[in-house]
Amino acid sequence: MSDPALPTRDDFAALDAGDPLAHHREQFVLPEGVIYLDGNSLGALPKTTSERVRHTIEQEWGHDLIRSWNSAGWIDLAAVLGDKIGRLIGAAPGETIVADSTSINLFKVLSAALALNPGRSRIVSQRDNFPTDLYMAQGLTRLLGGSYELTLLDDDPSAEAIEQALSQHDDVAVLMLTHVNYRTGRLHDLARITAAAHRAGALMIWDLAHTAGALPIDLTAADADFAVGCGYKYLNGGPGAPAFLWVAARHQEAFAQPLSGWLGHAAPFEFSPDYRPAPGIARYLCGTPPVLSMVALDCGLDTVLAADFQALREKSMRLGDLFIEWVEARADAGTGLRLASPRERQERGSQVSFHHPEGYAVMQALIARGVIGDFRAPDILRFGFAPLYLRYVDIWDAAEALTDLLRTGEWDRPEFHQRAAVT
Repeated sequence: MSDPALPTRDDFAALDAGDPLAHHREQFVLPEGVIYLDGNSLGALPKTTSERVRHTIEQEWGHDLIRSWNSAGWIDLAAVLGDKIGRLIGAAPGETIVADSTSINLFKVLSAALALNPGRSRIVSQRDNFPTDLYMAQGLTRLLGGSYELTLLDDDPSAEAIEQALSQHDDVAVLMLTHVNYRTGRLHDLARITAAAHRAGALMIWDLAHTAGALPIDLTAADADFAVGCGYKYLNGGPGAPAFLWVAARHQEAFAQPLSGWLGHAAPFEFSPDYRPAPGIARYLCGTPPVLSMVALDCGLDTVLAADFQALREKSMRLGDLFIEWVEARADAGTGLRLASPRERQERGSQVSFHHPEGYAVMQALIARGVIGDFRAPDILRFGFAPLYLRYVDIWDAAEALTDLLRTGEWDRPEFHQRAAVT
C-alpha cells in the first residue's frame, strides 16, 4: 500500500499537463515502453533527422554530387552549426566552430593556450575529470618533451579548493575543467572559477560536454578563454556526432593551430604548399567535415533552439529534485543506495547519480525493465534528464522500478553481472 503522504503517479501526470515544454516531446522518436534517462550520454533521435540525412544522401550526394559543397552549403556547415551552438553557450557569432571530436578539439585549444601563456609550465585539472581530457593533456605534455606538468586536484573539488590550489602555484598556464562532472553531476561555478584562473595568471578551458543543450551559460559574460564540447548528448546529434570548440575573439588571431590541416588554411582551394592560417575561428578546422554527421547534428540543434532555455533548466532541476525525493522516500534502508550528486538543485547539472556497491548489475536489471540509464565505474548509477522529451510520469515510473528492484533483489541474477563492452 502506498504512503498517503507521498505524491501519486496522478500528481506527476498533473505536472505534465501543465508543462510548457511538453509539446517538444513530439519532436523525437521514442520507443514504446522505454523510459530514456541516458540523454546525457546519447540524445534521442529527432524525427526530422532521418529525412534530412536521406535527402542529403539521395539528392545532394546522389544527384548533385560534388556540386553540393557549394549548392547545398556543405562547405559552410562547420561555421553555421558553430553559430547555432554559440547561441546556447553565450558566444558571439564567429567564435564557435563544429569540427572533429572533443578529444581532438581539446588537444587544439590546450596546445594553443599553452603557447599563449609562455613562461608557465603547469596545467591544473581534477582527478575525476573526464578521462579523455586528462589523457590528451598527458599526451601533449609528453609530446612537448616533459616541459609541462599536469597537477590534479582531488575529486569533485569545491570552488574554494580550486582557488586555494591556484594560489599555491605561480606557474599555472592553464586551468582545465569540465563544467558538469560526468559522474556526479556536480556543477562548477563558471564565472567564479574563470575569474580565479585569471587572477592566478592562467587561461581557462571549459569542457561543456554535459552542459551544452542542458544548461544556459554565458561564456562571454564569464570572460572565459576556450571551451570544447560534444554534439551527441543534449544536442541530439547522433552517435559520434561532431564536436565543437569555442575561442574568445581576443585570442583568435594570436594562437597557433597545432593540427594545421588544409581546411584551416586561409585559402584551402589555393592549394599552396605552405600553410597560412585562416582568420579567426576557421583556423581551428583541420580536415574535410563529415557532412552526413553535420546535417544530423543540425537537426538536433534545432530541437534545442526551439525551446525556452530558462524553462528547460527549471524543468531539469525539478525533475532531478523529484527523482531524488521519490527514490529516497521509497528505497528501503540497507539497500546500499547513496546519493552521489549534490542535493542542492543549483549545484547539479541535468543528471542525478547514486552510489551502489553493485551498481552495474542494478543498472542492467533496470534496463531490462525498460528504464535506460547508465553505469560509471566504480559504483555510479547515472540518470540523465533531457527535459525536451522526458515527462514527470517517467520520473515516477523510473523511481518505482529502481526501488522495487532494490527491495526484491531482482538485480542479483547472474545475467545482470555479465559486463558488456559499453557500460
